Amino acid sequence: MKTLNQKNKQIEKPSLEYYLSLQYPVTLYPDLEGGYVAQIKDLPGCLTQGETIEETIVNINEARELWIETAYEAGDEIPLPSTDVNFSGKVVLQMPKSLHRRLAEAAEQENVSLNQYILFLLSSSG
Repeated sequence: MKTLNQKNKQIEKPSLEYYLSLQYPVTLYPDLEGGYVAQIKDLPGCLTQGETIEETIVNINEARELWIETAYEAGDEIPLPSTDVNFSGKVVLQMPKSLHRRLAEAAEQENVSLNQYILFLLSSSG
């Protein structure tokens, strides 16, 4: 007769290699004092800096590996990478009628849809 433990096998923890192979989104931005800062928001406290973008990318990859290895060895939970599932690409926006009219007229002058024109404005502003 099997015991309860034999019937309900423990769920095996994924390997360290599994976690190290995951691709986490990296936020990279210029530091006010020079150089760059990189952060992996999915891994709390995982951030670094560098003088160049290339150096900062190398540093954040090393920081990610160290973060995961440390958490794995300590038995801590390792969050999975966030995905774009929460971002459908669709936004519902209300605006004053006068702004709607100005945007629609500008879109018509450019011979594009209002959505395309607003997307162009947003993407060129930042």
